[in-house]
Amino acid sequence: MFLQSGAARCALILALVAALTLHPSATAQEPIRVSVQEVIVPVTVTDDKGRFVSNLEKSDFHLFDEGREQKIGFFSHQQSQPIVIGFLLDQSNGMKIHWAKYKEAATELMLNLLPLEKQYSGYLITYGNEPELVADTNTDSEKMVEKLRKMKPGGGSALFDAIYMACTSRKTIKGEPFEPRRVVVVIGDGHDTSSKKTLKEVIEIAQRNLVTVYALSTVAFGFHTDAEDNLIQLTEQTGGKVETPLNNVYKDISGYLSKPSDAGNYAIDVGTGGYTAELSGAIFRSIASLEGEITTQYVMRYTPDVDDKGVDRQFRRIRVEVNLPNVRIRYRNGYYPFAPPQ
Repeated sequence: MFLQSGAARCALILALVAALTLHPSATAQEPIRVSVQEVIVPVTVTDDKGRFVSNLEKSDFHLFDEGREQKIGFFSHQQSQPIVIGFLLDQSNGMKIHWAKYKEAATELMLNLLPLEKQYSGYLITYGNEPELVADTNTDSEKMVEKLRKMKPGGGSALFDAIYMACTSRKTIKGEPFEPRRVVVVIGDGHDTSSKKTLKEVIEIAQRNLVTVYALSTVAFGFHTDAEDNLIQLTEQTGGKVETPLNNVYKDISGYLSKPSDAGNYAIDVGTGGYTAELSGAIFRSIASLEGEITTQYVMRYTPDVDDKGVDRQFRRIRVEVNLPNVRIRYRNGYYPFAPPQ
């Protein structure tokens, strides 16, 4: 009886193998996917003057996935939300002219955003000809600042490879990317001369890893380059923003100064330290703006309730609306629901 049963089972297995061999499309219709179980959406709301709107409730928000409104399962607006922050510092030749100021700015950001409390972690990546993980993920900002003090810029710029490293090659904290959520702050001009990765690739890896990118641009004095668009795309498509502290620092200068003084065409008196003060003030106003946004975000999470017709989309678009007029809303523009193809 046992032999007959075993023979029958073997025959059945052989028949199934033959059927699959003759009809391979039977398995191709049901591919195995790894899907996103929950999507996190950090949101910043400001009024028409750029001031943070910080008194909204869950009921004030509407969140859409591919045009279909979603149920917000988690909502938070706490000031001490867990966060892991990557500081990406440009070490190319372009940083030399204002290196002292931006080193000071990076120090200020690190100390303020990582106040030696366990819910705040960070890491430091520098990038010249290639990126380097100078300090892996930890809660001690003083160690990063100490390494920063010894740095000197020089060489090319591998910004895209640095972004890729931040998303893939550092120690993670338990609970990422939900608690803590992931933020990257780039301090540089957006120029890239040395990367193996492309802008498109690093935007995708940031979106897949639910990383929000911010930037403190070092472009100065009204000059603009094509590289600035790199920072704009990185930040806008991940829900962050670019601060350009030195591009308006001499806003009174346009050919001739619009506010001449008796001593000559100077908006700021020479020899009084006014120019240095303007530079420092502009940088630290931008730092305060970045700190305020990173720590003042609304954080929402939802489990996608999607239309079956759109389930095969590789990238799903998100839209957030607020029940208030004349406000600006910043958030990531979408996510990838499946693991990348192998």
